[in-house]
Amino acid sequence: MKRLIVSLACMLVLCCGCSREPATDPAYIAQVDQWHAERIQRLRSDTGWLTLVGLHELHKGVNSVGSAEGSDVQLIAKAPARVGKLEVGELGVIFQTAPEARVTLFDSTAAPVGRMLLDTDKTGRPTQLACGSLVFYVIDRQGRLFLRVKDRESAVLREFQGIDRFPVDVRWRVPAHLEGMATPVEIANVLGQKAAETSPGTLVFTLEGTECRVRPTGESGGGLFLVFADPTNGKTTYPAGRFLEIDPPDSSGVYTVDFNKAYNPPCCFTPFATCPLPPPENHLPVAVTAGEKVWGHGH
Repeated sequence: MKRLIVSLACMLVLCCGCSREPATDPAYIAQVDQWHAERIQRLRSDTGWLTLVGLHELHKGVNSVGSAEGSDVQLIAKAPARVGKLEVGELGVIFQTAPEARVTLFDSTAAPVGRMLLDTDKTGRPTQLACGSLVFYVIDRQGRLFLRVKDRESAVLREFQGIDRFPVDVRWRVPAHLEGMATPVEIANVLGQKAAETSPGTLVFTLEGTECRVRPTGESGGGLFLVFADPTNGKTTYPAGRFLEIDPPDSSGVYTVDFNKAYNPPCCFTPFATCPLPPPENHLPVAVTAGEKVWGHGH
């Protein structure tokens, strides 16, 4: 009789929807799936991270660019032997196309580029040049200049089959609030550089019954960006951590932190990215089994 009573009680709990784990709304799952599909589409674009094939530091003076042996910036074999030269000086970075090469502005039907001053990504939108299937532009990392090179026909892009994820689970979508004052947080990158980034304070939330405190970057009242690590790194997720974008708070100042949208940094796909790394404050004590898993073997 006791067993029958217990069994009936369990059935009643299940029928009433009172199970311990909250059910995940199918509409919410569809929304996260759509977000992920759009991310995959961006990765597969002509200039997505899957196309990155080179990162070359520039020195002051003239830097020769091409696939020829001995080039200061040696491009992959499909590039012309001599593409041109980049002159780094007081005026900035000037590109001069080699006579035997054809270089144009990316996404432009204009005449080939001869000689022009380039904007770096420090100005917001860098000048992007194209030579065949290659796209290249100058990035600035704390005064160090690099030529970033992408190939719209890269093997990584061609062979990409998507990214495995953990099942979408509403338990990993939690409310959070900011505490403390806006102070800088030191963020290192894979180049070994460190920079003080603006942080609006400490973001506080609870995961699996454990209070977590992290330092996102961004402005109070706006969207935030979090580079975080957790015990899944190096096992089921990328060893160097993952990224998460957090929407602005609601009218009462509450943020929603949705780890179902945690995603791999560009360094997961290519060794030529300059990704930020999680600061010590952002190492979570809870294994976050949500969001993207590691792609391939990572880098």
